Amino acid sequence: MNTEQQGQASAKPKAVAKKGNINFGKLAKDMKKHKKLYYKVLPIVFLLSAIFTLGIPNTFKCTVTLAPEMSSAARRSTLANLVSSFGINLGTPTTGDAILPTLYPELMNSVTFRTSLFPIKVHREDDDKVMTYYDYLLNEQKSSWWAIPIKALFSLLKSDEDDLDENSLNSFKLTKKQTRVVEKIEKNVVCDVDKKSLVITIDVKDQDPLIAATIADSVQKKLQDFITEYRTTKARIDVEYYKALCQESKERYEKALNDYAVFSDRNQKVFLQSVHSQQVKLETELNLQQQAYTQISAQLQMAEAKLQEDTPAFTTLQPATVPIKKSAPARAKICLVFLFLAFMVTTAVIFHREGDLLPLLGIDSE
Repeated sequence: MNTEQQGQASAKPKAVAKKGNINFGKLAKDMKKHKKLYYKVLPIVFLLSAIFTLGIPNTFKCTVTLAPEMSSAARRSTLANLVSSFGINLGTPTTGDAILPTLYPELMNSVTFRTSLFPIKVHREDDDKVMTYYDYLLNEQKSSWWAIPIKALFSLLKSDEDDLDENSLNSFKLTKKQTRVVEKIEKNVVCDVDKKSLVITIDVKDQDPLIAATIADSVQKKLQDFITEYRTTKARIDVEYYKALCQESKERYEKALNDYAVFSDRNQKVFLQSVHSQQVKLETELNLQQQAYTQISAQLQMAEAKLQEDTPAFTTLQPATVPIKKSAPARAKICLVFLFLAFMVTTAVIFHREGDLLPLLGIDSE
C-alpha cells in the first residue's frame, strides 16, 4: 500500500503541495528552465511592435477653452437642468436662449457646422502649399503602411467619383467623398462643456501641428459667430425695422418743416383768416411729425442698446497655439503592452508544458 501511495503521489503535479497551495519555487524554476524561449519571443515581439508603431502617423492636438457670458435667465435654466439630473425639480426654466452652452457640442456635431469647415484655407508647417481643409483631409492624409494596400484594394472595387464642386455642396445630400470628410472631422474636432463651470473646451487633432492650431482657431470663431448671430437675430431685425421707420419719419418731418417754412415766408404780410388757419394746420402737422420722429429715434436707440446687450461675450481662457509635442501615438507604451502580453502568453505556454497551468488555475488535473 505504501508503494502504491508513493506512486500516486509522484503522478500528481508538483506545482501544488496541497489543493489551493501554489508552489512558487516550482513555477520560478520552470520559467528559468525555459528562459531561452523568452530570449526568442520577446525580441521578436519588440521588433514587430516597433515596426507596427512606427507605421502609425504622428498626431498633434490643439486645445482651446472659452468661458461664455450668459444672462441671468440662462444661468437659472442651466442650474435647473443640472439639479434636475439629481431628481430635484425647480420648475420649468424660462430663458430666451434656446441654445445653452451645454448644447454647443450637439451644435458642432451637426452636418451644417462640419461642412462649414470645408473651405477653410490651410497649409502644412513645412510646406507653403495652400489648400482647403476638405482637400487636405481627402487627399493629403498620411496612412499607416498596412492601410495602403487595403485602400488600394477598395479603390479598385469602388466607382470613380467626380471632384467636389464648391458650388454643389449640399448638406442635405452629401456625396460619398464629402461624407468621408465629415466623418474625419467628427473624429478630429471635439467640443466638450463642463456642466458646472460652463467652460467650453475645443480639441482639434491633426497630423500637422499648424493645421491643428488653424482649425482650432477657426472653429472657435465660427462657434462664436454662430452663437452671436443666433442670440442677436431678433434684436438685429428690430434695429433694422426701427432704422427704416426712423428714416421715413425723418423724411416726413423734414417735408412738414419745409412746407411750414415756405408757407410762412410767402405769407408774412398777409392777415387773412384762411391764411392763418392754413399756417396753424401746417404748424400742427410739423409738431406731430416732430413728436413721431423723436419717439421713433428713442425706440431706435433702445433697440440698439438691446442689440448690444444681447451680443454675447466670450472670454478666451486658452487660445489656439501650435502644439510642439505630438499627442499620439505613445509608441513606448504600445511596445510595453505588447511585451507584457507576449511575456504572459509565453509564461502560460511554459506552465502548460510543465503541467503547472491547471493547478495554478485551481483546476484538478485528475
